[in-house]
Amino acid sequence: MPTAIFGAFESGIIYAIMALGVYLSFRILDFPDLTVDGSFVIGAAVAAILIVNGINPFIATIASLLAGFIAGCITGLLHTKGKINPLLSGILMMIALYSINLRIMGRSNIPMLNETTVVTILTDFWKSLGFDTGVVNVLRAIGYSGYIPKTWAIVIFMIIITFAIKLILDRFLQTEIGLALRATGDNKNMIRSFSANTNALTVVGLGLSNALVAFSGAVIAQYNGFSDVGMGIGIIIIGLASVIIGEAIFGTKSIMRTTFAVIGGAIIYRIVVSIALRVEFLEPGDLKLITAVIVVCALIIPKIFESRKDKKRKKQRLQAFVNDHKQLANKEVI
Repeated sequence: MPTAIFGAFESGIIYAIMALGVYLSFRILDFPDLTVDGSFVIGAAVAAILIVNGINPFIATIASLLAGFIAGCITGLLHTKGKINPLLSGILMMIALYSINLRIMGRSNIPMLNETTVVTILTDFWKSLGFDTGVVNVLRAIGYSGYIPKTWAIVIFMIIITFAIKLILDRFLQTEIGLALRATGDNKNMIRSFSANTNALTVVGLGLSNALVAFSGAVIAQYNGFSDVGMGIGIIIIGLASVIIGEAIFGTKSIMRTTFAVIGGAIIYRIVVSIALRVEFLEPGDLKLITAVIVVCALIIPKIFESRKDKKRKKQRLQAFVNDHKQLANKEVI
């Protein structure tokens, strides 16, 4: 169990970058962008094909950002210039990206187990520092005999990278362009009255969203050791689950708190799925069903608690009204 939870946390912090991209499109722009299922794979495909052809893994990973940005911008152009429904724009781009990803990879799967990737570079660098050995020695010295991860490299570096992206996103959404993006999602007519180009803002916002998703896909591919054309199926649901769970647990009082909630939601989602799959009657093929159940619970449970709070508040107001009425009646009698 500790091994599964640690692995879930490790992958969850990587998926959190994808969840931040989904948050940008669904919450900030209020755009139901299904391009995510395709842009996640294009990030993995671009990174994989460049790495196996000898390109530096860091350059390959950055190239995946650009590929995702272009995919998101095309979706935005289909909606803004082509006047296509937002949902349909994402679906069309998602379908097109399936063939594009096959073209990029040349086949349905590219293994990278024997290649030098960002993950292997960071792991080797971390081992050279000797921190893992030091941690093991300290834990053994104090008598700890439980599970100890082989390396903390991925967790440490991905926490740094994910929170760096979070802080950059927080700062960006507080700039003039960021505020315009938020206003575009809230009220397009209002922001247009200030002479803002909502079409350009939508295109840029979707580009940034899918760039983050593609970056996450590139890192996940290197983490898993392969890129597969079907690895993006259901990614949008994972992203939405992360956003919804995080918002329900941590709240949404500010942008900084909400982006933190999205990261937390992604980690919690992966841990819950990991624990659920260890139940005897569940199988790996039930993953999508588990995801659906988690999302349903995340949507319904907060509403149940809110409904109970509303009933309690109404009861308190009614009781206060009755008490005031009784006091007024007593004064009139006197």
